[in-house]
Amino acid sequence: MKVKIIISLFFLILATILNGQTGSISGSITDANGSPLVGANILIEGTIIGTVSDKNGMFELSGLKSGTYILEASMVGYKKNISDPIIISGNNIILNITLTEKILQYDQVVISAGKHKQNLSELPVSTSVINSNRISKKNIVKIDEILRYTPGVNVALDQVSIRGSSGFSRGAGTRVLMTLDGLPLSTGDTGELVWEMIPVTDVERIEVIKGSSSALYGSAAIGGVVNIISKNITSKPITLVKSYFGVYDNPAHDEWKWNNSYRTFNGITASHSNTFGDFGISLSLTRTEDLSYKRNNDLKRYSGFLKSTYKINDFSKLSFIAAGYSHDRGNFNFWKNSRQALEPPDLDLGARVKSDRIISGLIYESIISKVFSYNVKLSLYNNYWKEILGSENSSRSELYRAEVQTNFSVSDNLLIIGGLESSISQVSSTIFGSPDANTFGLYAQAENKFTKKLTLTAGLRFDYSKINQLDAVNSFSPKLGANYKINEKTILRAFAGTGFRAPTLAETYTSTNASGLIIRPNLELDPENNYTLEAGIIHLFFDKINFDAAIFHSEYFDLVEPTLTSDGDSRFIQFRNVTRARIQGIDISTGFELESIGTSFKFSYSYLWARDIENKIALKYRPRNTIYAEAEYTLGSFNLGTDVRYLSKVEEVDRELIENDFVIDGDKRVDVFVIDLHAGFSFFNFNIPANLNLNIYNLLNYNYVEVIGNISPIRNISLNLELLF
Repeated sequence: MKVKIIISLFFLILATILNGQTGSISGSITDANGSPLVGANILIEGTIIGTVSDKNGMFELSGLKSGTYILEASMVGYKKNISDPIIISGNNIILNITLTEKILQYDQVVISAGKHKQNLSELPVSTSVINSNRISKKNIVKIDEILRYTPGVNVALDQVSIRGSSGFSRGAGTRVLMTLDGLPLSTGDTGELVWEMIPVTDVERIEVIKGSSSALYGSAAIGGVVNIISKNITSKPITLVKSYFGVYDNPAHDEWKWNNSYRTFNGITASHSNTFGDFGISLSLTRTEDLSYKRNNDLKRYSGFLKSTYKINDFSKLSFIAAGYSHDRGNFNFWKNSRQALEPPDLDLGARVKSDRIISGLIYESIISKVFSYNVKLSLYNNYWKEILGSENSSRSELYRAEVQTNFSVSDNLLIIGGLESSISQVSSTIFGSPDANTFGLYAQAENKFTKKLTLTAGLRFDYSKINQLDAVNSFSPKLGANYKINEKTILRAFAGTGFRAPTLAETYTSTNASGLIIRPNLELDPENNYTLEAGIIHLFFDKINFDAAIFHSEYFDLVEPTLTSDGDSRFIQFRNVTRARIQGIDISTGFELESIGTSFKFSYSYLWARDIENKIALKYRPRNTIYAEAEYTLGSFNLGTDVRYLSKVEEVDRELIENDFVIDGDKRVDVFVIDLHAGFSFFNFNIPANLNLNIYNLLNYNYVEVIGNISPIRNISLNLELLF
């Protein structure tokens, strides 16, 4: 009996010792040529345990308890690598992982479309992905700059429109939702998107969903979603320093010159990422200065980004994210006239805008079991801006948001997502008054893989919105999508959904006089509604050429647009509901990569027919034809590329502002035709962790406007250097 007890105790102690032992998995991640991949993601399947490869492509996962693990290694533009089962029992495993580039780019993993990880090729709706490498090569300072090269997307100044959903309203409202790691970034007063909030060097990728996404994302996503995914925190210390300097060329016409010196722009970013045990942190600070090619349009900005994570256990973690900036810029709205196109009217000289904005958010993620997980998102967006001289308008707002989302895998083929979110907006402003707004949303989505080829998605969302003493508005937004995989090279998709957008506080309450324009409130605004239909196809020709085509049809009801109207002898602008609008079009994109000769090419064409049904005219600021083309050649560490943009002349603009002489010569507009060049050299193959890139924007110094009376950037040259430590 004693012998049995002793033996039992022996094995119990042995099991305890073995269970207490920890091991590790480490190694390298390279591409097919053996070059190290920096920033590749490594995740243990079924957990939140993960890391990122360092500047040498190395990674390490330590402190692993005894057990069996499966590793997922992924990076944007490469095929995911899933390891065989790895047994850990106090030992250290070394893996050398090779990621191969994707021939079919639609196999990339995205999160935004269904609020969970999916392959791009499995989606029922058109989605584009922009990776960090492209952002870095083009020396992008604001994220809206790279969106100008995205199929189906148009940007007028800094207002983005997906498939013609938006025109131009100078920041008062948006039909496109922008999020940072799932945290919405529209302001509490104007509802605008502030691109300067996005830390460019910390962006892993950008996901653009085209078409109404209200069934999952609510009011602001009636036209689509732009989701910014930040880089994961590295397991070892990495410091990045990026600096750039650029200069604007002389304007095309001597009479446009308003200054005898060359106008320059520059910026510097320093960022650091590291993990200490269960705590990880990434921090970046940026200084930006632009003297501008336009008079009274200079800016100086200081911005920062903080991301920290705490691993509570192997199945749950807490993340904190904060982004913000302090900004001082000149306020250029319209030119003085076409002969002094780079100068504002005398009334606007000296007018400036100062703004301070910061968003902070907490994200808690937990995996309860193999079939159930949930996350909680809390955020606060503080926003303050003030106009100096000019109208002296100012606004301070706080926007509180909360969201809870659950994911339930009923079976291997059925996934159900559900959630609720709420927001409270508080505003104190000279231009909007002091209104409050409250919103509430409840959503659910089911995704069922009926067969290996067919996947159906159905979703429904209820939204409630209330502004001050105005009547509350609410809406149900259903959607239905299908994805059918004919074979490995051909995939069909179809989507039908409705959208809803409540008027913003700015559209409802704005009362001001800006640049001689009187703007009055409209408390009778109705919410916008729409429905969207889409059908598309993905095909791979000759195992090399990617092809994507989509046809879409959208009907808008009570579309809100700024309108010049009169009241006796008084003329003023007021946001009003356009009774009916119809938007139809096609998107076609193709591309290929010839690795043997280091060449890649992409081309896209969009046709847009956007009309005001009641007045039988085109909707404002929607170009009918858009072409984007991109070509790049790589030889070893050297790369050379060009981008071409063409947009046909918009048919309708704010004619009332032109006819009433608010914008002199405002009818002068042309097709947009812009050619950019970039060249870069990577020193990594010489054991020097640095990249050097040269960019020439608007090579031909072509003059054009995106909105009336405002010349877009003239030719400029910039050089940027990235150093990794």
